[in-house]
Amino acid sequence: MKKIFIAALFLGAIFNSNFVLAQTETSGRQEVYRATHAKVTELKHTKLKVNFDYQKEQMNGEEWLTASPYFYATNELTLDAKAMLIHEVALDQNGKKSPLKFDYKDDILKITLDKTYQKNQEYTVYIKYTSRPNEVKQEGSAAISDAKGLYFINAQGKDADKPTQIWTQGETESSSAWFPTIDKSNQKTTQEIFMTVPDKYVTLSNGVMKSSEKSGNGLRTDHWVMDKPHSTYLFFMGVGEYAIVKDKWRNIPVDYYIEKEYEPYAKQIYGNTPEMLEFFSKKLGYDYPWAKYAQISGRDYVSGAMENTTATLHGSAVLQKPGQLIDENSWEDTIAHELFHHWFGDLVTAESWSNLTVNESFANYSEYLWNEYKYGKDQADYHQMTDVNMYIHNPGDFKKDLVRFDYKSREDVFDLVTYQKGGGILHMLRNYLGDDAFFAGITDYLKTYEFKNAEAHQLRLSFEKVSGRDLNWFFNQWYFGSGHPKISYTTSYEPVKKQVSVTISQSQEKPFEFPLTIDVYDNGKPKRQQVWVKATAKNTFNFDSSKTPDLVNINADGILVADITETKTPEQYLLQFNGSKEFKSRYLALNGIKDQVGKNTAATKILATAIKDPYFRVRMKALELMDLSNPEQMKAMGGDVEKLASNDPKTLVQAAAIRALAKSKDKKYLPIFEKGVSAVSNAVKANSVGAVLAIDPARASSYAEKIDLEGASEEMLSQMLPIIVKNKVTSQMHHIGQLVAFYPFIKFQNPELGKNAEEGYNWIMSSDNLKATESITKILGQAKGQMGDNPQVKMMISQMLKEGLNKKMEVLKQNPQNAGSINKQIDAINKAIEDFK
Repeated sequence: MKKIFIAALFLGAIFNSNFVLAQTETSGRQEVYRATHAKVTELKHTKLKVNFDYQKEQMNGEEWLTASPYFYATNELTLDAKAMLIHEVALDQNGKKSPLKFDYKDDILKITLDKTYQKNQEYTVYIKYTSRPNEVKQEGSAAISDAKGLYFINAQGKDADKPTQIWTQGETESSSAWFPTIDKSNQKTTQEIFMTVPDKYVTLSNGVMKSSEKSGNGLRTDHWVMDKPHSTYLFFMGVGEYAIVKDKWRNIPVDYYIEKEYEPYAKQIYGNTPEMLEFFSKKLGYDYPWAKYAQISGRDYVSGAMENTTATLHGSAVLQKPGQLIDENSWEDTIAHELFHHWFGDLVTAESWSNLTVNESFANYSEYLWNEYKYGKDQADYHQMTDVNMYIHNPGDFKKDLVRFDYKSREDVFDLVTYQKGGGILHMLRNYLGDDAFFAGITDYLKTYEFKNAEAHQLRLSFEKVSGRDLNWFFNQWYFGSGHPKISYTTSYEPVKKQVSVTISQSQEKPFEFPLTIDVYDNGKPKRQQVWVKATAKNTFNFDSSKTPDLVNINADGILVADITETKTPEQYLLQFNGSKEFKSRYLALNGIKDQVGKNTAATKILATAIKDPYFRVRMKALELMDLSNPEQMKAMGGDVEKLASNDPKTLVQAAAIRALAKSKDKKYLPIFEKGVSAVSNAVKANSVGAVLAIDPARASSYAEKIDLEGASEEMLSQMLPIIVKNKVTSQMHHIGQLVAFYPFIKFQNPELGKNAEEGYNWIMSSDNLKATESITKILGQAKGQMGDNPQVKMMISQMLKEGLNKKMEVLKQNPQNAGSINKQIDAINKAIEDFK
């Protein structure tokens, strides 16, 4: 699963979420211990026949469940079955049904079998039932905002702007909301599903479609078969009016189920999938193990994306048009992430949610691997730096082990530790072992535990088996421990010995042990040193140097997950930028001079060099930092920036250059800006509109309506926010809802943007715009779990919503003729207020 982390950087920097334990299963050693589910029964095969009641939003189902005792003999079968009506339970013997006694309460179906069965003695139970997802009581979480398992979207077709769809979401334990099963990750079964749907709809499920037959009354029954075992939370059904765009990898079908409006862009969105399949198969030493691969999107999806085996479900943000795609396919990392799960998560599955790292940390790291292969190491390093920083700036996660058995809710482990930090940890392990050993260890792990379950210790054993190295020191710190090194350092030079001493200090409670890369700059040139930092508060290392070093650069390769405190001069940052091959050192040098721009010639030299850097994100950062209203900077860089605005191969750089030129307010650049308004690129359009606004404010409003902000990035929305708000561009109002929802927090990080966001929030709440209001309440609903239990957060959000509610009440008084729409908005706000109590 790809979880969407909402505004994690600024929320995490402000609030430290509390972590409360609840007493549940206990091992006797700890207050709380989330033991792996005990296997009493082993599922073998699940056969379903289903049809859908669109008016009631219910599903009628028949199930044939084949199972056997796992080890100990038993005469009972216990299944999870949430909010169902159970009509019939019987033993099925070659098609002959014999009624069985059963007890159904508290979402548990206990069946008394006809006799006591021994290990490996199979039986088949028949269950006729009705699934009622709207009656499911379990609640969603920060990771998955709803947990009713089966979702009817616009089932009665009342919303003309939304297609009718059905999709399922099983992770973590919601498959049992649409079929009785043992809803635990350590249960694997083969499956087949007969889906009867209106003939105008297409269907998607796990495995391959074996048949599709008209069944009368405008209905059709599709038979999907999955002949390899996988966990029950990965079962999937999708139904709707989709175009199916065909692709292929080797002899494996690769299909893209896409809303028809976006069919022309399917290959632009998903088209790298076959190349990903080839790359991952070779990199892992294990060919893609399933019979097909399909991807589909779902409206109103409750998370980011989900790796249902052979049938990945994406949120509708995957749907992008050329204006977005020419800038960057913002969903490509997620496409790689979900595909990689088909090895890590689907083929080999975490035996419990405590060990989710063997699923999600690897899927997170796959994004690095894909970027490294496809776009180069700088792009991969930028992606991982951004990811790790999300964790580093979220103190609430510092006390969480990567593998943890004491979580409050099983979905709590879908967090920045499991994903972002976990990916960083794998990158450290790869660099410690070396590529050959790291990927050979992965191959061994996959082949040893294929179609089974595993945990972090088994991962460690595979790496040890291949490398011959004991890795307990690494796993004890990074997998079974919490936090990260908090490093400061000092240097001193001994002229007689011609040596520099570098003392590394760790300030966290438990010191870490780790390899560290240090670049020592002697006469302007870096010499790389590899040292081993022991688990003590201070470590001192001596290196030869002809004089006092010009610069000492700690963690020069950027691999260590750590928080490093350092102070460097602009001149040292200039050395670091020019002397470093690694992206992170160059980027940190740029960031380090942000307060010196316009004050120091070395800072200007860095910017002048950085705008010619081969990696586009470095060029963008330099453009962001410069101020071309400064004559010195304009003289040094204006010509180059103008070229970037017109000719850079990356539209995102063009956009950043236009934004930089706009600060000059020089009318000579107006032709560039006017041309940019008609560009395909949304980023170029948005920044060009902003640039025109800086020179001729009266023209901006009409331009702002031309930009397609559907699915736009947070960066794009931030650029457009002041234009939309100040010019009251009502047609774009709903697009800024997801950003203005966080205005109290944005103020802490960016007062100017926060002021615009607050103005936008008040504008929306003072209007009769249902779509815009719902965009605010929806995003807050998704974010509430990530904000933790901090009472200050809840109070701030509740107060903000109450003020908005008062504004809506005023709107109702002034516009009683629109009571229907306004009351829906009031209801949505009231629900949000209740959620934050």
